[in-house]
Amino acid sequence: MPTFSAPDGTQLAYRVGGDGDPVICLPGGPTDSSYLGELGDLSRHRRLIRLDLRGTGRSAIPEDTTSYRCDRLVDDVEALREHLGLPRIDVLAHCAGANVAAQYVARYPANVSKLTLITPSTRAVGITITAETRRETAQLRKNEPWFPAAFAALEAISAGKAKDDDWQAIAPFFCGRWDAAAKDLHAASQPTNMEAVSLFGSDGAFDPETTRSALAACQAPVLLLAGEFDLNSPPQSTVEFAGLFPNAELVVQPGAGHYPWLDDADQFVATTAAFLR
Repeated sequence: MPTFSAPDGTQLAYRVGGDGDPVICLPGGPTDSSYLGELGDLSRHRRLIRLDLRGTGRSAIPEDTTSYRCDRLVDDVEALREHLGLPRIDVLAHCAGANVAAQYVARYPANVSKLTLITPSTRAVGITITAETRRETAQLRKNEPWFPAAFAALEAISAGKAKDDDWQAIAPFFCGRWDAAAKDLHAASQPTNMEAVSLFGSDGAFDPETTRSALAACQAPVLLLAGEFDLNSPPQSTVEFAGLFPNAELVVQPGAGHYPWLDDADQFVATTAAFLR
C-alpha cells in the first residue's frame, strides 16, 4: 500500500483501485477506507484513491493526537494532492468525511474540480439533525420485521436512556435492506480508534459560519447524494446542506440507506459516474 508524509511527518496510507482519472475518496468514521470497497463498481469509471485517515487502517498514529481534529485533517488531504502531483482534484466523501471535504473546499477552493458528498454528515456547516427528523425517517421502515425492537432502541437513545445494546439495535436503520451483506458492511465501517473518534469533533474542529461563507463562494460543481431511508444523514439535512452551495445537484436515492452503493450499486454508479464524467 502506498504512503506519503503528512505535514507533521505522520505517514499516511492510501488504497488505489480502478481505471480512469483519479478521485480522492474520504471515508467516514473517522475510520480506515477499506469499507468503501470499489464503491459499487465506480472503479470501472474512475481511479479511486481511498485515504486511510490518520490513526486508522494502515496510516500511522500521530505523535500529536490533537491532530485527529477534523480541521487538522484538511491538510492531510492537501498533502495527498501534492504527493500525487495533481493540480486540482475531484473529491468524494462519505458521512463524516464530508466534514473534512467541506473544510478542504473552504480552505483550498482553487484545488477542487468537483465535489461529491455521499450521505454526508453536516457538523462542519452547523446543520442540526433533530430527534423528530430521525424519528420520521425511521417510521418509513415500520413494516420491516426488525422495526419494533429497533424503534424502541431509537426512542431510548433520543430520550438519553440508551443502553449499550441499543446502539447495535438501530443498525438496520442505516441500510436499505438488512441482509448479510448489509450487516458485514455496517460492521466494517465502524471505527476502531476511539481516541480519533472522540477528538474528531473536539473544541475548534468546526467553524460553521466561516465554512458556510466559503461554500457560498464555491465555484466547483457539487453532487450531494442522500439515501431515502438513511437515519444517520436524513434527506432533509442533505437538502439543507445542498442549499449552501451555488452550484449543487441533489439526488435522493430511493430505497437506500447510509451506504447507497450497497443498496443499489447500478443506480449509485450511474448517478456518481455521470456527475464525475
